[in-house]
Amino acid sequence: SCVLLQPNIFPGNCWAFKGHQGQVVIKLPVQVRLTAITLQHITKEVSPSGTIISAPKDFAVFGVDVDREEETLLGMFTYNVEKSPTQTFPLKVCSTPGARCQGRG
Repeated sequence: SCVLLQPNIFPGNCWAFKGHQGQVVIKLPVQVRLTAITLQHITKEVSPSGTIISAPKDFAVFGVDVDREEETLLGMFTYNVEKSPTQTFPLKVCSTPGARCQGRG
């Protein structure tokens, strides 16, 4: 098994997908209202290989209501390696489970 969220920030010590696609599920101990997600990747300058071809590109974020077994799309985004290594993406916000989401940003 692998720990996705960890305090170690050294280049090359990361959690990687095998292949070109992957899925991550993060279960939180309490219900939360997310407003944004931040994704960070190393730069070419600090990469041990001098490249960042492993950087994420297109990704989607879903919220899951486990009681109702419902999945809600909170946003689809593109991480741009030419911009800042840390990028924040605003999520659609749902006021209550099952409610319609409103766009943010």
